[in-house]
Amino acid sequence: MTMDNIPALNAILNTIATILMTIGFIAIKQKKITIHRACMGSAFLVSILFLIGYVSHKIYVQGVHTPFGGEGIIRAIYFLMLVSHIILAIAIVPLVLTTLILALKEKFERHRAWAKWTFPIWYYVSVTGVLIYFSLYHWFPV
Repeated sequence: MTMDNIPALNAILNTIATILMTIGFIAIKQKKITIHRACMGSAFLVSILFLIGYVSHKIYVQGVHTPFGGEGIIRAIYFLMLVSHIILAIAIVPLVLTTLILALKEKFERHRAWAKWTFPIWYYVSVTGVLIYFSLYHWFPV
């Protein structure tokens, strides 16, 4: 594996995180707390691996961005998605950490209150991360 493979690996990690979050969400709705904890904890760990890969790749490419080859309305849609992804990706770090810490401290009412905001944002960031990867490297490469 080379550093050039990191974007694909990151897309795989985001996909795995999304699947784990989905299962964890369904599990908590079904009151399957052990499954919920395992899935959300695993999604957190997978997201940490993603973040390490992402930062490592950005250092490797010296911050250079991959150009987007789409034109017209798809270009506007892509950049709207990208900007919202970036803003929410920054916001999600403290949200996930706070939500996780509340769960670990067994402050479940506050955990649930935070999770109502954290989960959809984290999910959106994870899904759009995969869409951005495919947009840049497969669907609309330069």
